[in-house]
Amino acid sequence: MYQPYPGSDTQLPETQRRPAPASVRTAVNAMYAGAVTSLLGIGIGILTISDTRTAIARRSPDMTASQLSSTQHVLIAGFVAGGVIAAVAWIVLARACQRGHNWARITGTVLFALATVDTFIGLTTPIAAVVRIWAVVTWLAGLAAVVFLWRRDSSSYFRPQA
Repeated sequence: MYQPYPGSDTQLPETQRRPAPASVRTAVNAMYAGAVTSLLGIGIGILTISDTRTAIARRSPDMTASQLSSTQHVLIAGFVAGGVIAAVAWIVLARACQRGHNWARITGTVLFALATVDTFIGLTTPIAAVVRIWAVVTWLAGLAAVVFLWRRDSSSYFRPQA
């Protein structure tokens, strides 16, 4: 092991991480695709808000126009906030996985499990059909990322190096 001479300002040599295997690169690309779908989902949610309002009115005919309008505003805020937060999470986790941080792989998997529950619940809520379909597209990006992150060659990449 290399040790610098006492009093010198020489640094220890850094250990080089081997390049990410193809499965990790594919997972990272799927995460970037997830970030893009999350951002596009904001636009889809806003553009189809009148269809969502109609679906809510059909499901809850007792709602007043004022209540429907308030619900519509909350949904728009939710689409924007949720889409931005999701995109940032996708990007942070993609970069961390690219660097071989195992915590990012685990965190991404846990978030995917939560997204799975959210997606299936979303399929039963009164929203525009396009929004439902787009949620499934985003979920599929997460599924691809998780599958590739847990392949054997990916797992060896995430193990600590000596």
